[in-house]
Amino acid sequence: MQEYIEVEFRTGRMGYYKNPDNLPIQPEDLIIVEVERGEDIAQIVHMAVTREQTDHNDIPLKEYKIRRLANETDLDKLRNIGTEEEKASKTFNDVLSRYPFVMKLIETVYQFDGNKLTFFFTAEGRIDFRTFVRELATIFKTRIELHQTTGRDEAKRLGGFGMCGNQYCCSSFIKKFNQVTIRMAKDQNLAGNLSKISGPCGRLLCCLNFEEDFYVEAGKDYPLIGTCVLHNDQKAMVFRIDVLAQKIYLAHDDRSIVEMSLDQFAKLEVISIPDLEQC
Repeated sequence: MQEYIEVEFRTGRMGYYKNPDNLPIQPEDLIIVEVERGEDIAQIVHMAVTREQTDHNDIPLKEYKIRRLANETDLDKLRNIGTEEEKASKTFNDVLSRYPFVMKLIETVYQFDGNKLTFFFTAEGRIDFRTFVRELATIFKTRIELHQTTGRDEAKRLGGFGMCGNQYCCSSFIKKFNQVTIRMAKDQNLAGNLSKISGPCGRLLCCLNFEEDFYVEAGKDYPLIGTCVLHNDQKAMVFRIDVLAQKIYLAHDDRSIVEMSLDQFAKLEVISIPDLEQC
């Protein structure tokens, strides 16, 4: 079975196409493709994706075609389309000022053939903007779509630099958001101060997901937090583990802290483990 080519549109949406005509295309090439209403430009992300690896929601029932590689005329049009989008953004805000609701425009994107104009915005709660959309459609004389985005989507579209000094992962290489949970932060001993592990979007850092598998696998050899042991004839509780440093930290009743290796811990007598008995 022929594999799919994964592409990314200017809106950030991913799409999947086949190449039955064996066009000479490569990763990062710009191509003109069929879409539901006309043609659009997209960049190739991956050349060989199986159906099982795809997001099935992005595979339409009708099979659309890759028209061609983007030529010089297409590239000139792409360079100039930003000017038209800036004009559309200004018009959007001018029209919005006459309406009672509050919306923050994040990005304006024309479909490459002009058959659709998409506005991405943020707002508090849901907004009934049907009348607003009709007025925009009358002005621009094309199909109008309004997409209310989340904090993560806003950060991805606006871009910026994280506390690590690098460009936001979401705006540089992450194509799809994966779930990030507080459990991941706990596995990595980072749950103490949530403000330090939250991004500008207000959500937990996407990079917590990158090393989670390592911490889970390496942590299998370590005791659970709350495990009680007998240390120097005194009860002590495991209150922290550091997988990277390969250290285990015990707390005694007198609040003294003892640091030890996994081999040293293995020689201690376990009194109780969490969820079974209090230390």
